Amino acid sequence: MPEDEPLSGTSSGSPRFLIGKDSHGRWVVQDQRGLRGGLFINRAEAIRFAMFENGRRPQAIVMVPGVIELDMTRRTEAAEQQTQCRAA
Repeated sequence: MPEDEPLSGTSSGSPRFLIGKDSHGRWVVQDQRGLRGGLFINRAEAIRFAMFENGRRPQAIVMVPGVIELDMTRRTEAAEQQTQCRAA
């Protein structure tokens, strides 16, 4: 399977994970909300992580053809929003 080919269509019922390479050539996995993800040594490990995290649903994995950077700021923003909601 080519690296930039989606594994299959997406499913609205499960978290969507994006997989691709960053500007340094490292494999990146990031969920659509920015709450889960990481850097991986190869494509197979990136896919394995995404499959584990999404309940083994290949339809929820999207291979990104361009550059994707791991964005950990969304994770911090989401945590702050949850804290503010609990405090209210």
